[in-house]
Amino acid sequence: MRRALCGLGLGLGLMIAVVGAPASAEAHDAYDDSESNPLRLVAYLLHPVGFATEWLVMRPIHFAVSQPQLERVFGHVPHEDPFSSDPYRGEESDLY
Repeated sequence: MRRALCGLGLGLGLMIAVVGAPASAEAHDAYDDSESNPLRLVAYLLHPVGFATEWLVMRPIHFAVSQPQLERVFGHVPHEDPFSSDPYRGEESDLY
């Protein structure tokens, strides 16, 4: 009996310490009116699906079709270099 009361007292003391401890409530960012739109809840649910689809489906497909040996088969055209001001002109530009 004494052991049960000691355990109960210890549990109650820990609970009071945790509940009574000061805690700061801070958000990661400020709330604004864009979060009040009900469609935002739908976006919160759909965004992970789109993210997973991009990384698990679309990027592997792009990797496969953008191989130099297969570009012509799939009609893939390389993108221009984002760090250059010269647009991509393709293989035909080497002829001129």
